[in-house]
Amino acid sequence: MTVTVEPTDGGRPPTPAPGRATVPVRTSPRPGGGRDRFLDALRLFVMVLVVAQHWWLPVLTVQSEGELAAGSVLSTPGGFALTWVSQVMPLIFFVGGAANLISWRSASARGESASVWWAKRLRRLAWPVVPLAVVWILACHLLVLAGAPEQPVLVGAGAAGMVLWFLATYVLVVVATPLLAAAQDRFGWWVPAGLLTGAVLVDLARYASGVDAFGFLNVAFVWLAVHQLGFRYATGAIRRSHAAWFAGAGAVAAVVLVAAGPYSLNMTGVFAAENSNVAPPTLVLAAVGAVQVGVAMLLRDRIAAWTDRSGPARMLDRVSPQLMTVYLWHMLPISVVAGVLVYGLGVDTPEPMTGLWLLWGVLGVVVLLPLILPLAHWAVRFEEPPKVLGGDPGTVRALVAAALIGGGLLALTVAGLGFGLAPVLGLVAVVSGLLLTAAPRVPGAAGARPRLWAWQR
Repeated sequence: MTVTVEPTDGGRPPTPAPGRATVPVRTSPRPGGGRDRFLDALRLFVMVLVVAQHWWLPVLTVQSEGELAAGSVLSTPGGFALTWVSQVMPLIFFVGGAANLISWRSASARGESASVWWAKRLRRLAWPVVPLAVVWILACHLLVLAGAPEQPVLVGAGAAGMVLWFLATYVLVVVATPLLAAAQDRFGWWVPAGLLTGAVLVDLARYASGVDAFGFLNVAFVWLAVHQLGFRYATGAIRRSHAAWFAGAGAVAAVVLVAAGPYSLNMTGVFAAENSNVAPPTLVLAAVGAVQVGVAMLLRDRIAAWTDRSGPARMLDRVSPQLMTVYLWHMLPISVVAGVLVYGLGVDTPEPMTGLWLLWGVLGVVVLLPLILPLAHWAVRFEEPPKVLGGDPGTVRALVAAALIGGGLLALTVAGLGFGLAPVLGLVAVVSGLLLTAAPRVPGAAGARPRLWAWQR
């Protein structure tokens, strides 16, 4: 969930280079352009819900044998209803679509190649993960060496790795952006329609064959369809009538599919929730995404009026650059607080859906905020990639880098940030991909400067 989706140009519409045409991009009704704080407000809304649910939804108890059991509120009767509110990741892909199109148009107007743009975005995505993974992996080993029980430590490390699924998927949408931007210029609304059709066909194949693995094709179709709606927003193509249709048709489709089809009632898969519509994504999740985009656009004028006020504007300008850092690091204080309370002091999570559980959630958020905010303020220094990672790697190197980074992030998501060979190999893959995003060096050249052709295409 800037979960990142932060445009590197600050969210400003591109300025065409002399003699170079570009498709007009509108992200703000303000005549002078500037940052679209409506998108920032959506990012902040998503981040607040993500942090809150990662504290509120797990059900932690210490078993008689001393192990930490991590259940989920979503597994309790009626718990699925919470997921229809807490599953807000489609909004982030929508915001990311707008940010990526703005950034890509701006880069194209400056004459940058796709490989340069890919390299810049990949660095901003992957570099902040490196210190996070190093801290977690080292901390887990040190804790166990100091006498901490291994199993509860691994629970926390697994939860920390869980949040990286978003970045692994986001590598895909970054790589697809130049192609889908060109497709949008030619085909407009047919592009998200085609992606949605692909999601329908994937679900049909999955449930007709009984092979759930087919469903993972929808990692591309579902998330890219929502991402493409961000493209449409950035070009000013989503009108109020579209927003109303998205909200209404999406809601009807989601309810009908869940009621009549083989789909789960759960819209998210936090911790030990059983089957959901996220892993892999389904047509129901696409419908929920349409509802969220539609409602957001219907409320856009109200949200923009609030964000244009001096107080909210200053707040958003201050916190927006740190939201990606909050997303990556928030599981560290959550794991520490939960470990101390539940495993250290023997205070189990209260019975879900009770007054005591609500109090647990509220007090937990109050305790966590003073821990998360200073941590994010410190860790934001890792947002900026090292200067050595610069230049044009070329198309082949950039795509190989994307594959390594995406695969490494996926490995860290599945294996967690704890012990064993898998987290180390995942981190090595991410670092290797980052190194490939740098411009090739000329052997023996003074200062190992980048080749001239890499800058003068």
